[in-house]
Amino acid sequence: MSRIMLKATLGLLMRVLYRPRVEGLGNIPASGPVILAGNHVTFIDSLFMSLVVKRPVYFIGKDEYVTGKGLKGRLMAWFFTASGMIPVARDGGRGGVAALMTGRRVLEEGKAFGIYPEGTRSPDGRLYRGRTGVARLTLMTGAPVVPFGMIGTDKVQPGGKGRLHISPVTVRFGEALDFSRYEGMDRDRYVLRAVTDEIMSDVMDLSGQEYVDVYATKARAA
Repeated sequence: MSRIMLKATLGLLMRVLYRPRVEGLGNIPASGPVILAGNHVTFIDSLFMSLVVKRPVYFIGKDEYVTGKGLKGRLMAWFFTASGMIPVARDGGRGGVAALMTGRRVLEEGKAFGIYPEGTRSPDGRLYRGRTGVARLTLMTGAPVVPFGMIGTDKVQPGGKGRLHISPVTVRFGEALDFSRYEGMDRDRYVLRAVTDEIMSDVMDLSGQEYVDVYATKARAA
């Protein structure tokens, strides 16, 4: 009920203020497991994605978003949980495994799972090299991958934080990608890299971003 309430109230407000343009929505299967993989430019990307997609979309988020204390903490926990976030402690190697297994469980339950292959928000608006977790998920579960490009959210929330600005937003979904030809090869690092690069190539075409063949975390640290 909380998810329906959030989508009805906040969704209406966002549509009135931002009038998001959606392209290729019909490429998302109406039922069954599907991976939505796209670029990540600001904190509110997941919110826009959840609002424009008709079926519920689940995604991984930091557990600190739901562990706050007091009224503010409870409100944040309700908001993120209602918007489809599954909290996972993502620090270190165990965090990566936990996120992967959580995504696998969501897909095996026949749900839609949203993922940002870059692993973190872009530090400068460009598209960075994808991590291979998305490839492992599609090969382990057989779920198709629908790439998407989020355009304009960096203008809504410049710098990824602070107050929101009124600016046009477009979400483009590409045709579903089927990687069943690689079944049983989810531990082959060359296959994983090839699958990930194919997904990121489609994301680049959809978002119109400049591509940088390094990981975003390394670029952010530099």
